[in-house]
Amino acid sequence: MNKYLDMFLKHIKINRGYSSYTLDNYEADINEFNLYLEKSNLDFKKIDYHQIKPYLMHLHDLKYKRTTISRKLSSLRSFYKYLSKEGIVADNPFILVSLPKKEKKLPSFLYYNELDDLFEVPNMDEPLGQRNRLILELLYATGIRVSELVNIKLSDIDSFNKVITITGKGNKMREVLYGEYCKEYMDIYLNDGRIRLLKNKKSDHLIINNRGDAITTRSIRYILNNIIKETALKKHITPHTLRHTFATHLIDSGADLLTVQELLGHESLSTTQIYTHITNERLRNVYLKSHPRARDE
Repeated sequence: MNKYLDMFLKHIKINRGYSSYTLDNYEADINEFNLYLEKSNLDFKKIDYHQIKPYLMHLHDLKYKRTTISRKLSSLRSFYKYLSKEGIVADNPFILVSLPKKEKKLPSFLYYNELDDLFEVPNMDEPLGQRNRLILELLYATGIRVSELVNIKLSDIDSFNKVITITGKGNKMREVLYGEYCKEYMDIYLNDGRIRLLKNKKSDHLIINNRGDAITTRSIRYILNNIIKETALKKHITPHTLRHTFATHLIDSGADLLTVQELLGHESLSTTQIYTHITNERLRNVYLKSHPRARDE
């Protein structure tokens, strides 16, 4: 199967423009299934729907969440669709498998005071601290994905208008805005920290590591985890939490859904609608001001 998996990964990288993080997930999901087939003495070219059902039970036994199982099945469905089109298998057995319904879970976001706790951690006297502060500022100011952040080039930045051209999912281009706070920390980093990190090397990437090379999405997650350890925050926070926070704060302040959809790079408005939840403080304030029996007389 390995030869066909490599062919498939190259195919979706070229034709769909997936990030390395997404490709890694595809590879892991398909390899996990291949390992299961080998242990069960099954040929990946000859499996049918009835042989897939025990694998579903296997995934449930491993206590995977419904969203994870859904992703794994989606990966396998895409893989076998490719194999079928290439004539490697007769048909796609996963076409008959229903994906588990996703759990309806509101995205986690940060309050303003929690953001302040994060932003205060990086040491602005150090080049890595300047870079890490800019990472936080950019993720919150623009709502971009980590995969988009690591691919920002200096040539993508219009510092006069405070606009960044982003290459998103499927290589789709969009422009995002950033404000004065973010510009301040970007200028500090570009004029000091980044120069010190480059160490006479050349790179067009905005965010670089301590060797002057382009940073990875995994490194961003590692950096954020270390920053969180320096705070008193107890929430499970990922880089995507800052994207959720960006959208939540915009909508909470009156931004319309279509604008937020465009800034986030969502194809469907329904994806953006999940951010119409509002903070507990605002909900409480609206209730106290509006309900006749909630107000103090």
